[in-house]
Amino acid sequence: MGNKKENSFVEGSVFGSLIRFAVPVLGALILQAAYGAVDLLVVGQFGDASSISAVGTGSSVMQMITFVITSLAMGSTVIIGQHMGERKPEEAGNAVGTTIVLFAVIGIVLTVVLEIFAGNIVRLMQTPEEAYGKAVSYIRICSGGILIIIAYNVISGVLRGVGNANLPFLFVGVACVVNIIGDLLFVAVFHMDAAGAALATVLAQLVSVLMSIWVLGRQKLPISFSKKQCRVYGWELKRILNVGVPIALQEAMVQVSFLVINSVVNNMGLMEAAGYGVAQKIVSFIMLVPSSIMQSVSAFVAQNIGAGKEERARQGMMTAMMTGCALGTLMFLAGFFGGAQLSSLFTQDEEVIAQSAAYLRGLSAECILTCILFSCIGYFNGCGKSIPVMIQGISSAFCIRIPVSIFMSRLPETSLMYVGMATPITTVYGILFFLICFAMLKRGHIRR
Repeated sequence: MGNKKENSFVEGSVFGSLIRFAVPVLGALILQAAYGAVDLLVVGQFGDASSISAVGTGSSVMQMITFVITSLAMGSTVIIGQHMGERKPEEAGNAVGTTIVLFAVIGIVLTVVLEIFAGNIVRLMQTPEEAYGKAVSYIRICSGGILIIIAYNVISGVLRGVGNANLPFLFVGVACVVNIIGDLLFVAVFHMDAAGAALATVLAQLVSVLMSIWVLGRQKLPISFSKKQCRVYGWELKRILNVGVPIALQEAMVQVSFLVINSVVNNMGLMEAAGYGVAQKIVSFIMLVPSSIMQSVSAFVAQNIGAGKEERARQGMMTAMMTGCALGTLMFLAGFFGGAQLSSLFTQDEEVIAQSAAYLRGLSAECILTCILFSCIGYFNGCGKSIPVMIQGISSAFCIRIPVSIFMSRLPETSLMYVGMATPITTVYGILFFLICFAMLKRGHIRR
């Protein structure tokens, strides 16, 4: 049943198990973030501020869609992980089949919606008029590849559920190389601007998915799965949705709140919008450590809860939290003191660089705080208790992040630094929220 590429979380060193899983997860996230970053990097060198703003806005929309898909797929990762901990490979296969059908339907619906309403979305985000057409083109081309994006995330979610983070790392690595080549070809050579960057991204992900299907056809995984299991199993669907829907709703609301902030910043002016677009690409990198922690803790806790090892699950969360904070301190220093240098990688416009650096200074404390928050989220996700995660995400987005961002943007002599501070302020609230949840869990008010 075992495979050397699968990581068993239920025995051995807690730190070692997490690190062996988290490192390739982090690597895959870094390369995924490189998609949008390379798009912006190349467009920034061969386009103007409107091109930067268009790619920044368009990729924010697609990032929201991808995050929601990934979050919903977390339901599959958790349920498959629990089946692995229970040593039930056939039930894990049923969960895989249900996942494939579920996400195929979601992909078709999302494609139609985004193609029809791309212009409305760009208007809603108050994109500067100079960047409107380019942003619409970026979203429509990327939305044509939604099924490809979903296929990659479903395959990665299944693999992480069985403890394999190495293959997703390989697949996204290939995609990143193809994306770089495509950007240089379509943007630098054919001068297709933002549309060329979007086309390169979709083609790169297509290559990644085709490769993953080919490789998986030659892999022996520790689950019992066949094509006839590609149908909906009611019990598995219910379990997947019970975990995944609250996580996806939480992530959707968080991302909507960031789109609202993007809209607020767009309303401040073209240079602020371009600076925010650059800063968001940098943030997508420096926030990867906590993101990899959350995914790793979710998979670790799921297997240990399935195996009945609740104390080991808690040890995994605390180990990940401490390790993440140590690494997050380095990310904080990079964002606070090196914002201008990092921003200059994406554009030579001094004003855009200054705006981006200001935003990064305000946000940089988030690099440490969110390692604590995401460890808590990963624990509750892995336990299959995603309702508290949903409540925290929605309440923090609409009661804290959006109001504070709007307030900061309207201060006299305001700057993007103040807008950036809204995010760490929101995370402090999230940490306090989960401290209360853990107290309720200990007293039995939240059922294990």
